Amino acid sequence: MPDLSNFRVAVIATDGFEESELTEPVRPLKEAGATVEILSAKLGQIQAFRHFDKSITVNVDRVLTEAQPEEFDAVLLPGGALNADTLRMGPKVQSFLQKMQEQGKPIAAICHAPWELVSAGLVRGRTLTSYYTIQDDIRNAGGNWVDKEVVVDRNWVTSRQPDDIPAFNREMLNLFSKFKLSFAGAL
Repeated sequence: MPDLSNFRVAVIATDGFEESELTEPVRPLKEAGATVEILSAKLGQIQAFRHFDKSITVNVDRVLTEAQPEEFDAVLLPGGALNADTLRMGPKVQSFLQKMQEQGKPIAAICHAPWELVSAGLVRGRTLTSYYTIQDDIRNAGGNWVDKEVVVDRNWVTSRQPDDIPAFNREMLNLFSKFKLSFAGAL
């Protein structure tokens, strides 16, 4: 397992996120030593779903409007149609993602979360995957959508659905580790 100590990951989510797409990637990040912060529009708890059914709630660490992209080394975007559809229209979410991209920081997005990258105007010329129902949105925004369990394109890693989480986690950890090493080498 890579060493991600002193590596800060922002997880942007809201009510309606897919439970496994947040909890299962966060677990190995923490096991690797990363500091993970759940950011949302409101403090308190956000509601997870398992497909269509409500499941657990997750504590929010900080309101997104109080967080700055410069504080983080990477961002994780869990899926869930309700979650991603709500977040994609938020100017603060779009701005946060645009700044992370401008800084070349890694972005990990699964399932419906690439919608947020579409709305932030970031997918043109990128190769990525997602839940199959949003492939037209990605293509219409200038992205190259492919049907694979995991796709790494420069500083992005994307996956389609919960079944792909093992491959997603593996590639996310690899990407974040490479970024940490390149950043440490630049100091």
